[in-house]
Amino acid sequence: MAHDWYSLDELSRHLGRDRREIEKLASRGRIPGHKRGENWQFHSAEITQWLEEEMREYTDSQLAAVEQSQKSPELNADVPVSSLLHLETVQVPLEGRTKRSVLEGLVEVAGRTWKIWEPAAVLKAVQERESLMSTAFDNGVAIPHPRQSLPDAIGEPVIAFGRTLSGIPFGAANNSLTDMFFLVICRDTRTHLQVLARLGRMVQVEEFVSTLRTAGTSEEAYQVILDAEQRVG
Repeated sequence: MAHDWYSLDELSRHLGRDRREIEKLASRGRIPGHKRGENWQFHSAEITQWLEEEMREYTDSQLAAVEQSQKSPELNADVPVSSLLHLETVQVPLEGRTKRSVLEGLVEVAGRTWKIWEPAAVLKAVQERESLMSTAFDNGVAIPHPRQSLPDAIGEPVIAFGRTLSGIPFGAANNSLTDMFFLVICRDTRTHLQVLARLGRMVQVEEFVSTLRTAGTSEEAYQVILDAEQRVG
């Protein structure tokens, strides 16, 4: 069941973190919260956006903790990247010389699975998320995704990967160019965060990034990703 608001105890369970720690962060304004009398309430969309931004600076162990906290027996007991990424959703090389054309290409690649019911809605949601803050890292990798889950626009969660022949401006903090893109589209927030955490762990591994960059075909890139996830998992 979707949550619009979390209590302090609910957010503690959702994040897998100590209740007192969250209360302290909220009191200091370091986590988005709303004080209603003596009680804290937290809006799910604000928490998701806050956590996404925080995760960019997390260590491997912190990201692994997020992964674990988002697992749900009903939704996603274990959702590795390899269960959502398929050979048909990998495109090397990916055509595109601008941010928009790359995103359009990724949505088209994801649509090969027939899991994307409303590609225009997916593209719009991803573009809106990018307008808030780029999903590009400083190492040439980006993980574009919608700000919120899209249960009405997709049939099942899907990941698409593409690598362009040359880097393009995608908004990385250090102004570096981006040439590798993981598009993540999920139906629920827990799966969304779990997948982002797993991918975040993978792209922190320098050897994985460099090896993926030299993969010459879609088949090679797909195998590199599968092998890397086995090592991380």
